[in-house]
Amino acid sequence: MSLEALNERVKKDLSYLVVDSPDWIRPIHHPDGHVYDAIIVGGGQCGLGIAFGLLRERISNILIIDENEEGKEGPWVTYARMVTLRTPKQLTSIDFGIPSLTFRSWWEAQFGQQGWETLDKIPRGDWMNYLRWYRKVLNLPLRNKVKLNLIEPSEDGLYRLHVSGEGMPTDILLARKVILATGIQGGGQWYVPPMIRDKLPKRLYAHTSEMIDFDALKGKKIAVLGGGASAFDNANYALKKGAMEVHVFVRRKAIQCINPIRQMELSGIIEHFHTLNDAEKYAVMAHFFKLNQPPTNDIFKRASSWPEFYLHLRSPWLDVKAADGRARVTTPQGTFSYDFLIISTGLRTDPALRSELKLVESHIARWKDRYKAPTGIANPVLDAHPYMSSGFALLGCDEEGKKLLHGLFAFNYSAMVSCGLSASALSGMKYSLPAIASAVADQLFFDSHKDYLNSFFSYDESEFTGEWPKKTQI
Repeated sequence: MSLEALNERVKKDLSYLVVDSPDWIRPIHHPDGHVYDAIIVGGGQCGLGIAFGLLRERISNILIIDENEEGKEGPWVTYARMVTLRTPKQLTSIDFGIPSLTFRSWWEAQFGQQGWETLDKIPRGDWMNYLRWYRKVLNLPLRNKVKLNLIEPSEDGLYRLHVSGEGMPTDILLARKVILATGIQGGGQWYVPPMIRDKLPKRLYAHTSEMIDFDALKGKKIAVLGGGASAFDNANYALKKGAMEVHVFVRRKAIQCINPIRQMELSGIIEHFHTLNDAEKYAVMAHFFKLNQPPTNDIFKRASSWPEFYLHLRSPWLDVKAADGRARVTTPQGTFSYDFLIISTGLRTDPALRSELKLVESHIARWKDRYKAPTGIANPVLDAHPYMSSGFALLGCDEEGKKLLHGLFAFNYSAMVSCGLSASALSGMKYSLPAIASAVADQLFFDSHKDYLNSFFSYDESEFTGEWPKKTQI
């Protein structure tokens, strides 16, 4: 099968499901401009999946905005440096159970069934190409190079999104609902320890989330802080680009071996996480954060096979300072000097770190507001996460917040403690994308449900004509 044939198959499958049925939502006419039923912020895999989910709910008055140029949404061709995805290839995610929309169908249309059988993991670049195809074949309404600057709730119950970007007819977009599908960093910001951030000039370090000029690091001695998957991805990438040496520093006495996601994928925890009580949710995520995600066997093998690769265990960084134009790192094992540092210390989730939320963040309920964790597992990083509904809605910590936040959803790492891995791992999207589409649709309906009920009770269009054959009349 060719891609052209697959495209036709997708169209036929969607016609069988009648995805293009008429909308049921009544439009709002507003003097300030067009009102979207939902605006999705972020055009990566989550934003695209949510958009298709809303179309399946017969909600087509939607818009996706993304600050990146077309084809570069998400991390896959920007700062992601893994060779392949870490997720098993057979797991489905944004296809909504439609076989022709799966990555496997897209792959086999080009490389055949045998090509699929011989594929180990999904190459990072091919996943991005699949997402580009998904957007195109579904004709999803994505506008690129549009940046969200501020979310402003208004008295009329709408959100005013202050945006900037190329070709925008206005700098304010109006929406009933706003869905933040802003990825791994969308609930906070990437984390660089103050010891590094406050003591080193920026030319000596970069976080793994940044665009790094690896060509400029050719022949240089580099240190990587962190023992997770991203640390080894970047170590391998730097060596591939010609670094003289790369040293990875890990605070643990051994590389973390257990990947909790693999257990969660098979045990039902991902899809049924919403049924747990608060204590159980917190305990699960505290355990998950303690383990985190180890490097895949293949990326560790690639990185460690370089003669110029060095691994330092039991080596937390105790001090970092600039000396003679280099970065000097002190660990329990000694002091070392490097030309450049790559920081793989993850992120911190907290709505207060997001400038677009500055008008509402103080009203957002956090886990620390709703649940006091036992001393043994209490974690301020988890406590700062928003306390959300099972449908990914942000909830208010006060009465004013309930009003301001009604209609604001976060399908990003903000939802991890409340909703599990559903919005933060491909493994969970099979379950979470239909859930958020349904939650948004439910809220849109309930907001105006009295109007819909009045229409139901006053409905008087005759369907039965009463034209019986004469022989059946008495």
